[in-house]
Amino acid sequence: MPNSNRGSTGFQSNEFEQDYDRPSKSQLKREMTALQKLGAELIAEPRERVKRVPMPEDVRDAILECQTIKDHEGRRRQLQYVGKKMRTLEDEEVALIRKTIDSWKQPSRAETAAMHAMERRRDKLLADDGALTELRAQYPELDVQQMRTLIRNARREQAEQKPPKAYREIFQVLKQLQGGAAKPAETDQENEGENDEE
Repeated sequence: MPNSNRGSTGFQSNEFEQDYDRPSKSQLKREMTALQKLGAELIAEPRERVKRVPMPEDVRDAILECQTIKDHEGRRRQLQYVGKKMRTLEDEEVALIRKTIDSWKQPSRAETAAMHAMERRRDKLLADDGALTELRAQYPELDVQQMRTLIRNARREQAEQKPPKAYREIFQVLKQLQGGAAKPAETDQENEGENDEE
């Protein structure tokens, strides 16, 4: 005897389908993990920086408390608590926190670009003698004799495949010039301009 529950006379397959408006358990778990990681990122930041992040007081207090805990198990429990507190935040609050953390990472990208520029300049100094003249024009306080010696030693290191000691020293000199010496040079030029006007 044919089963009446099967085929065209039986239940329609879409009768048992439910409309799920809420996210799946996997999605919820991913979101919880992401919020806990966000909390961990904040815990890793300096206290003064965390205090400036726009967030509710109770969440900030939980993060600052976690920073003070040294015991491994206690810190792990507090991190779980921070994750729980992070889940109470609205989407807009989470987005604002993420935006703030991303803005902290921006300077490091600028620093990386500056380091790459110094590395290119160092390579240019080794490849082209005229590059030292350009560097001297930009930084009058540069010790040209010392730089010539470093360039000569770095070229020798490369030719003889020795450790790049002078090569690294050139980078350090460039870093010092760019870090502090550039500003005084600009100030001197401004002063010269003022003296010319007099």
